Amino acid sequence: MTRGAAPTPPIRNMPATSWEHAALYHAVREAIATLPIYFRTETHISGIMATDLHTLNTVLGATIEEQVVRTLNLIRTTWDPDGRYALYSFVRQPQTFPDVRLRKASSEETLLGIELKGWYLLAKEGEPSLRFQAAATACSHQDLIVVVPWVLGNVISGAPILFEPFIESAQYAAEFRNYHWQHVRKTSANVDIESPGGALPYPSKSDQILDKPRSDSGGNFGRLARTGMMDGYMSKLNEGSLCGIKTEFWREFLKAFQESTTDAQARSALDRLRQRVQRAAELPAPRAQAALTIIAEVERLLDLTT
Repeated sequence: MTRGAAPTPPIRNMPATSWEHAALYHAVREAIATLPIYFRTETHISGIMATDLHTLNTVLGATIEEQVVRTLNLIRTTWDPDGRYALYSFVRQPQTFPDVRLRKASSEETLLGIELKGWYLLAKEGEPSLRFQAAATACSHQDLIVVVPWVLGNVISGAPILFEPFIESAQYAAEFRNYHWQHVRKTSANVDIESPGGALPYPSKSDQILDKPRSDSGGNFGRLARTGMMDGYMSKLNEGSLCGIKTEFWREFLKAFQESTTDAQARSALDRLRQRVQRAAELPAPRAQAALTIIAEVERLLDLTT
């Protein structure tokens, strides 16, 4: 279909400084950013086959999200140092939007919401697969969308650890998603979007709040990672390291372990990673040894599967 000139891109409409809970809003954002420091979990994974590592988000995603909410409540003093919000707590309600609400215990009063998504950082796809389809009118100015990347502490085993979360205004994310869908991406398909009438913040489970594209044969509407919104964030994550090796290298390495991968191909991938570690002269000896130990453990798992 023919498009007119693209309108001005959306801008973030943040909570007004005069809003009585503005300080709380900024403190919550800071608390979310510090989650990798405070996150603790009793979950421990071991013995998983290398070919099954990419399924971890499906297996553990909901558990990680539940534990993130618990951590936010445990670090209350970081976002409520004066005890002003003692009657409020973060509550996860996965069947409604947003799926986490800062709510008063004795009522449905909600101060802000978080659409929370866990992301297994070493998944084969290399980007968050979340689909965010809520209409902008269903989001308050103070609502957030938060993506929490995680991995196992020893790459193939151990307790989950968190990386820096992606934090964005949910309302802005919804508006930018629609802007990208209609005016940025290249397509000859119908770009119209049907928005629900009367959608309001903090809806009930039965309320209609989703934007729906007229044409979406690939099922890509709502994929925030494909709008460019997260590009800078993901590049930064890929440059980060786990046991001294860039996360993007671990992902490439683990992608070699698929059901169709031959034994020779898997061992070749192991050799390439080992050589990369051994050539990294700037890598501290303890980290290099840790990485080599993990490689040896993966070889052991490979032997178990053959």
